[in-house]
Amino acid sequence: MSPEQSQPELIALAKRLGESLLANNYRLATAESCTGGGLAYAITALPGSSSWFDRTVVSYSNDAKKDLLGVSQATLDSEGAVSAVTAIEMAEGLLERSPADITVAITGIAGPDGGTPDKPVGTVCFAWSLRQGKTLSSCVRFEGDRDKVRSLAILMAIQGLLDMLEQSRSD
Repeated sequence: MSPEQSQPELIALAKRLGESLLANNYRLATAESCTGGGLAYAITALPGSSSWFDRTVVSYSNDAKKDLLGVSQATLDSEGAVSAVTAIEMAEGLLERSPADITVAITGIAGPDGGTPDKPVGTVCFAWSLRQGKTLSSCVRFEGDRDKVRSLAILMAIQGLLDMLEQSRSD
């Protein structure tokens, strides 16, 4: 089943994102961990996305987060891979390593295992970063199985990008 058939809400949000990025003359890059490239897949399912989407980095392991995005070992040791600080370093590291104007990072525990009392399954942290120097982050806990957590994380990543773009227009 194609993304268009399975998730019309996702495709509609991705289309709005593309329109907003084009209106701002911005390019997007994504750093994904628990979503494994699902956000990039949804974006590139849209014809014409190459005019506003630059790249994705799937940094599933801690080594990939360090090597590809510049996340510090100290952050991973003190905060863990699933934290707002790690997501911020992912988003800002990608911004430094790409020509993109805006980035989003997603890191979380999709399950069914891997959770802890402090960070249960469904915990996902995000960061959105604009080249102008503004970075926002959020950690949430989604309910549901692995597919549901990943799908909700992708939706929240896109909505956060739309919110940041809207806010930047009003600043």
